[in-house]
Amino acid sequence: MSNILVIDTSTEACSVALQVGDTVYSDYKVAPRQHGELVLPMVDSLLEKAQIKLPDLDVIGYGQGPGAFTGLRICISIVQGLAYGAGVPVVGVSSLQAMAQATYQSTGEKHILSAIDARMGEVYWGVYQLKDGLMTLVGEEEVAEPESVTIDHLDSSIVYRAVGSGWQTYPDELAQRCNVSLVIEEEVSFPSAESMLPWVSAQLMKGLAVDAEQAQPVYLRNNVAKKVAEQGKAG
Repeated sequence: MSNILVIDTSTEACSVALQVGDTVYSDYKVAPRQHGELVLPMVDSLLEKAQIKLPDLDVIGYGQGPGAFTGLRICISIVQGLAYGAGVPVVGVSSLQAMAQATYQSTGEKHILSAIDARMGEVYWGVYQLKDGLMTLVGEEEVAEPESVTIDHLDSSIVYRAVGSGWQTYPDELAQRCNVSLVIEEEVSFPSAESMLPWVSAQLMKGLAVDAEQAQPVYLRNNVAKKVAEQGKAG
């Protein structure tokens, strides 16, 4: 078993998970706008509990988004700094996949509709199904109005489990758009670092971990990322 640290600050939730052999340590707090203050002490606490140091890690995983722009920047910055200093590679994990994985692990459901409230009347959206023990994206992730999410990949003969803050904000709009049998899972509102561990472990075993400088966020709202990039050039 590998030693894996995962950090996620992509939504209102701030979470860290550490897997050392067969033991998992985790910390999860819903604390909007406090991620920058909380995340490093959370990392230090878990490392101390496990009695290991950063160079003992095999990989650092991170919530790559989609999610809050500021939260993603915080996560990428911290992960790059920790990974570079420790000399370990990194693996990004979709926040939508993480919610689907958490739901599969708790319920056994194999078909998941993940949605995060993206603000501005939109949701981040992804359809997932089980493949080789991992919730795997069907089609593409997107940001869209609830009434416009992509439903091409839905099967009317399947009962889907619906998870995430997007379903809690727009339950009627999304349900009407999907027009399939649904069970809304209220226990999973946001992604967690612990639910990202299986994906990170699998990517590491496949040799798909990358160098720290290659850690990248997934915004989906390309216009936001482009605007920030242009402002940076102007400065």
